[in-house]
Amino acid sequence: MPAVTVPSTLRLPRLPQTDPVADQDRPVISITTAPTGLEGEGFPVRRAFHGVDLRALDPFVHMDQMGEVDYGPGEPKGTPWHPHRGFETVTYMIDGEFRHEDSNGGGGLITNGDTQWMTAGAGILHIETPPEHLVRSGGLFHGFQLWVNLPSTLKFAPPRYQDIRAGRVALLSSPDGGALLRVIAGEVAGHAGPGTTHTPITLVHATLSAGASLTLPWQPDFNALVYVMNGHGTVGPDRRPIRMGQLAVYDSGDTITVAAHASQESRSPSLDVLILGGAPIREPVVAYGPFVMNTRAELVQAFEDYQAGRLGSIPAAHADVRIDTIDQEQS
Repeated sequence: MPAVTVPSTLRLPRLPQTDPVADQDRPVISITTAPTGLEGEGFPVRRAFHGVDLRALDPFVHMDQMGEVDYGPGEPKGTPWHPHRGFETVTYMIDGEFRHEDSNGGGGLITNGDTQWMTAGAGILHIETPPEHLVRSGGLFHGFQLWVNLPSTLKFAPPRYQDIRAGRVALLSSPDGGALLRVIAGEVAGHAGPGTTHTPITLVHATLSAGASLTLPWQPDFNALVYVMNGHGTVGPDRRPIRMGQLAVYDSGDTITVAAHASQESRSPSLDVLILGGAPIREPVVAYGPFVMNTRAELVQAFEDYQAGRLGSIPAAHADVRIDTIDQEQS
């Protein structure tokens, strides 16, 4: 995976050793397997949170693993223009390139470990597409999009856009150097990532060498999730097996443990996981398609505001593009 890496993890700041007596290692509540589907104009995704109770995910709402797919020339796909309100989208790119543009003037191209963080807030229109040169050539495409809920007090916050380059993420090592951690948002053991979040969360991409184990301190009032994007290993103190495309939901405690099997597939020599958690909002969630609100009345209002053009306008360069439908799962 070309996401930001280092020649040697031994030169990085290291996580502190956890205390197995004083620290409660979080047990695993459930492991689920993400089904596959199609998103946007037809690119393949895995629905990472499918079948998991929203209360266990809070403050997260939805996450797609985009790809991994090796496109031929002319095959790369994106999304058409579409609206959002009431939450934030976090797009993390591992392979390939993805371009973002929105009605608030935000935009940029991300690749190989970059992140785009869009706060929809009161409402925004945006589009995500591969650049033209990638459409012509084809190539590998792999990334994630995460939806982070906003509390009722911030549902109508002004939209904003953050362009987070791979070189800005905080890099850490496990105590023995067997795992590399990229802190994108929040903090781990006092090391903060560059993402600015309305809702308190932590988001980490960790790569574990074959046979390595990682136990990291985790904020006790946050929930804890681990999604396997590559490889296979175990999770929790009971060492429950987990593999690519599966999500582990942890119970309460002070630390999170994940380990890589000593033997990995040749195409996946390491175990790559997304580790994420946040402070639960504990408010009603009424979501449909591109809107995440607190009540049905707010949801109806969001559709009415979109249809009336109150969520923004497509920039002049794209004014000939029409938005005729909103897909229920569209990101």
